[in-house]
Amino acid sequence: MIHVYTQEKQGNEWLRRYRGASAALACVLGFTETGLIPGISAAGSTPQARRYTAIADAEFLYNGPQPQPQYPLPPLQAGASPVFISRAVVEALALPIYLFNAGLPQLPSVPTIDLGGTAAQCLSLGYALELATVKHLWAQGILWGEQLARQPQDYIILGECVVGGTTTALAVLTGLGIAAAGKVNSSHPVCNHAQKWTLVKSGLQRAHLWDKIPLQDPLALIAAVGDPMQIAVAGMAIALSRSKGVLLAGGTQMLAVYALMQALGKVFEIAWQPEEVAVGTTRWVAEDPTGNTVELARLIGGVPLLATKLSFKNSRYPQLQVYEQGYVKEGVAAGGCCIAACLMQYWHQAQLLQTIETLLDRYSQSC
Repeated sequence: MIHVYTQEKQGNEWLRRYRGASAALACVLGFTETGLIPGISAAGSTPQARRYTAIADAEFLYNGPQPQPQYPLPPLQAGASPVFISRAVVEALALPIYLFNAGLPQLPSVPTIDLGGTAAQCLSLGYALELATVKHLWAQGILWGEQLARQPQDYIILGECVVGGTTTALAVLTGLGIAAAGKVNSSHPVCNHAQKWTLVKSGLQRAHLWDKIPLQDPLALIAAVGDPMQIAVAGMAIALSRSKGVLLAGGTQMLAVYALMQALGKVFEIAWQPEEVAVGTTRWVAEDPTGNTVELARLIGGVPLLATKLSFKNSRYPQLQVYEQGYVKEGVAAGGCCIAACLMQYWHQAQLLQTIETLLDRYSQSC
């Protein structure tokens, strides 16, 4: 149920080391006004809906189906939120959850750890975040990574929820000198590469960074075209890797975080343990024919890319079946949670699908 796409020896060793091991989920929430651009994302059918996607997902991840949620899950262009996958696994395995607010436009309705960040402006402006905010989130990431490392679990699943985050990921990868154009993913069935690239080029040019690629200052890069989740998760993962396993749960966004970790470690001469870190996603991302996730991972270098083989082909829910058509694909640590279920409980396709559909049954009854 888990396939290793890159760095096979390292990836299989990571899986062997954490087979049967215990895990916790830390999900970092953030926001970029890039996500409000018409057509940029399918994680919410309108720009207004996308403003609340992260806090609605956080509420559902924490509480599960409720009769009257404070923030209902926003309608999507097609399909069901990936938080159904994450919540089903979290509930079934009783995974501890830590929710972090790296920078949201409004406070979440469930308990979160506030990292003191801010929501990012659109990356096309070239000044997405204040540099002081980026430095603060970097320090907070290291601090909370050290805190999570003291928890009893053997490894930590680090997830994210940032609408528009694959576009900020493209910007950061590009700024680091990685030829990511045309290779990233999106929540659309056919990735909107041209729209993303126009925004990225505009942001890097307005920040006067276009002619300086590859950039030597990763913090300045995040301030120009990044989002608050990226730097916080990079700090957490670096600190955690020194004593625990880390599963960066996501696709393009977590590959960008891994590349950022490499740059931060080099620039600031910070010790971390790359062999303890893997990126875990869904096969809908890893095998997306409108992107090239595997080649992107190879370009970054050193990163094991893992994916759950979960299929919704035979689901009785049409909103899950459309994942097989390229809608949604990933988010809120969905792929990483499925990988954890296979490692912890040796689940296969039938158990995963049944658990997710049972949660959807309850959700349908609660509406």
